[in-house]
Amino acid sequence: MSLLNQHIAELQEKLQTLLKAYRLLELENQRLEKEVTDLRQLQVSNTHALSAMEQKLSAARITSGNWDPQEKLKLQKQIDSYLKEIDKCLALLHA
Repeated sequence: MSLLNQHIAELQEKLQTLLKAYRLLELENQRLEKEVTDLRQLQVSNTHALSAMEQKLSAARITSGNWDPQEKLKLQKQIDSYLKEIDKCLALLHA
């Protein structure tokens, strides 16, 4: 019987070791999930900040008069697109 008891004790010891490792991995997983969430929020925030900075840069370029031909064409297309949308809205209002 002592050999059987010894095997049971060893199994219990290994089980306890596994349970401790599992708990540690669960805690690590929770920490990493929170870190991922925080990084995603930071990415969204940075994306919004970048967009705002790009708009400010475009506005600064417009006011400075330094025009890159490609940028000028792109801006003209964007303005044309806005004008078409405004015309559509006006047509809907008058209908």
